[in-house]
Amino acid sequence: MADTPYALFPASQKSSPPGTLIGPVPPDELIDISFYLTPRELPPGTTRAIVHAADIAAVKSFAAAAGLEITAIEPARRLIRLRGTATTMQAAFRTELHHYQDGAHIFRGRSGMLSMPAAMLPFTQAVLGLDTRKIAAPRIRKRRPGVTAASYLPNQVAKLYSCPPNLTGAGQCIALIELGGGYLASDTKAAFAAMGLTPPEVLVITLDGGANKPTPDDGADGEVALDIQVAGGVAPAAKIAVYFTVNTDAGFVDAITAATADATNKPKIISISWGGPESTWTPQAQSAMNSALADAASANISVFVAAGDNLATDGVAGNKAEVDFPASSPWAIGCGGTLITVSDNKITEETVWNEGTSGTGGGISAAFPIPAFQSAVKLPPNVTTGAPGRGVPDIACNADPNSGYQIIVSSQQEVVGGTSAAAPFWAGLTALINQNAATPAGFFLPQLYAAPNAVRDITKGNNKPAGSAVGYTAAPGWDACTGLGVPIGTALLSLLAQPPVT
Repeated sequence: MADTPYALFPASQKSSPPGTLIGPVPPDELIDISFYLTPRELPPGTTRAIVHAADIAAVKSFAAAAGLEITAIEPARRLIRLRGTATTMQAAFRTELHHYQDGAHIFRGRSGMLSMPAAMLPFTQAVLGLDTRKIAAPRIRKRRPGVTAASYLPNQVAKLYSCPPNLTGAGQCIALIELGGGYLASDTKAAFAAMGLTPPEVLVITLDGGANKPTPDDGADGEVALDIQVAGGVAPAAKIAVYFTVNTDAGFVDAITAATADATNKPKIISISWGGPESTWTPQAQSAMNSALADAASANISVFVAAGDNLATDGVAGNKAEVDFPASSPWAIGCGGTLITVSDNKITEETVWNEGTSGTGGGISAAFPIPAFQSAVKLPPNVTTGAPGRGVPDIACNADPNSGYQIIVSSQQEVVGGTSAAAPFWAGLTALINQNAATPAGFFLPQLYAAPNAVRDITKGNNKPAGSAVGYTAAPGWDACTGLGVPIGTALLSLLAQPPVT
């Protein structure tokens, strides 16, 4: 290793960690990392094991020379898992690791760029897991105390959006990605009893040290319950596979690649209710996540991602527009939120969800250009930078806590909303569609943007924070609050029964 020419890995640039410095990581602390290979073209009839054979061999040689253990090689995920002590990891990547505390969270952090043998740079997409600061937050909002507005069971909302009543999602599998929290089987049983439904089969898959660990104080339990109960309420006969992982960039990306490559459960729908502002992601983590979502699309999997609950600024200081990632990935189906008014079991009015300090995220990406499926849409520029980019969200549905969902968490009924309700709702609806279709709907945005009448346009409201002019206003056609609109279940069933566009 001493004679091997090293070079900086620019995509690994990391800002100084937040919180209080505790001190250096102990030399013998064991560290597991995810080494993602840069995607290569996959000619027909070949496999990733073949096209990445030389890359994998080079990583093996690097690991042996650095004193790192290879714990897994998964070519289908372009993933090599490495393990070593803090001392060996720091030497291998020429970085310094310290422990920090941010509130109750103690994590491992670094700053600056990693280094590695120069010959490895062309095939290295990401080295994730050295830094374990939190990468995302759940996109759930509880109803504010004292509010007495209407609320609905998930299957009631399904009827409001004309979800096909004769379909149940039988034979389908929905993957839920969870970066914390857990659920109680008793809550699931009670929630589905309230809906008059048999509880679905719920499977737990644990990754990278994640676990189904109900922890009422951290707020993530509500997210897990919401995802299960909404997706299952719409598609009660679908199998639900919950992938529990750790809230780090490595954990998040690993969960997506694991669900995509899961040959046992074979989910064709993934729902993600977690995210963070685009600017908080390193280039390497963003690239790895985007490739993971592209791989899912290639596998004919529909991936729904919450667009964020902090309006057009995404909660970033400075009163500037920002969008949430991974909802802004061109391979994600971004889900925004609305407020519904119901009379006689019908939606009589629907507007953008905006409570002043919280509401649907949406805007123009600063990281991704306009994708082909949005090329015919009149997208506004980013209101802060004036630059063009991928528009977020693509679709929406009920997400305002003031017309929220009744769920059961820790044996208590709660009324919640957030764009984290929109993602599993659309996931459940897609399970119904897939049950009826010859092939899964997959990445259906090219079809939907070509036939937007399969959704109902929302033209009232905006996602500007109270007292701010930063944001976007709903208008006829696509807008950066609710995308193309909200579901018309029967129309989507007809549209997506056709084979997906490659």
